[in-house]
Amino acid sequence: MTRIVGVHGVGNFRPGETAEKAAQNLSNFWHRRISMNLPSISAEAVEVAYYADQLHTPGRQGADDLNNLSAEAEEMLRAWLETLDAPTGISQGWGTWPLRQTLGWLAERRHISPRLLELFVTRFFSEVATYLNPNSQARVKARDRVVEALRRHHPNVVIAHSLGSVVAYEALWACPEARLDALITLGSPLALPHAVFPRLQPVPQNDRGARPPGVARWVNLADPGDLVAVPRFGVSRRFSGVDLDEHSLVHTFDFHLVSHYLTSTRLISTLNEH
Repeated sequence: MTRIVGVHGVGNFRPGETAEKAAQNLSNFWHRRISMNLPSISAEAVEVAYYADQLHTPGRQGADDLNNLSAEAEEMLRAWLETLDAPTGISQGWGTWPLRQTLGWLAERRHISPRLLELFVTRFFSEVATYLNPNSQARVKARDRVVEALRRHHPNVVIAHSLGSVVAYEALWACPEARLDALITLGSPLALPHAVFPRLQPVPQNDRGARPPGVARWVNLADPGDLVAVPRFGVSRRFSGVDLDEHSLVHTFDFHLVSHYLTSTRLISTLNEH
C-alpha cells in the first residue's frame, strides 16, 4: 500500500495553529487533492511534514514587502532574474525600484499581475534565504521535522513541492535508513544556480548532486511556466540518479500551486506505479 510523506513549499505558515494542527490540516488538504484522481489512497496514508513555523520570525513586519528583503534574499532574487534572462543591467548596487521595475517587465512578459509576482518572489526568496542561511538553526529544525515524519510514518513515497524539495533532499541524506520506492519533486528549485544548488547539504561534488541513499526512483515534475523550477531540465542535468525529469503543463496560470501539481496526470500515474 502506498504511504506518502509530503513536504510543503513556501507560503504555508499557519498562524494561530500548533505545528501538529497545521500538519494535520495540510495532510487533509493534500489527501483531498490526490484522492480526486486516486480514490484508493486513504487519508491515513498521507502525512505532510510541517516546517513553515521554523522559518517564521515572530513580530517581523512587512515580510511580503520587497523593500524588506534581507540582503541575502535580494542577492538570490537578482541571481534568479539573471537565470530567467531578465533585462541586462541588474547589479548589486541598485535599489528596490530598479528591482521592482525588472519584476514588472517579467510580469508583463509572463502575463502575470505585477503585484502578485512581487508578493510571490518576496515570500519565496525570504523563506529560501532563511532556510539556507548557514548560521541559522531554522534549517536544522525544518529538516528534523521531515526526518521525524519519515521515521514515524514509514512512507514508501515522498512528494516534495517547491522549497520542500530542498528540505526533503537534505532530510533524506540525513536519514539514510529511509527506504523509498520513489521521491517525487514538484516545481523544484534544487538546480537553481547561485541561490540554491551550491548551498545544498551535502555540498555537490564536482558540480553534481546525487539521488539520496535509500531512494529507488527519483521523478521530477515541473510546469514549463513554473518560475522557480529553473533552469529547465536542470534537476536531471545537475543530479545523478534522476529517472524522469518531465516538464509538462500543469495549469495555465497558477503554475506553481501545489494543488494543481497534486492532481496532475503524471503525478497520479507515478503513484499508481507504487
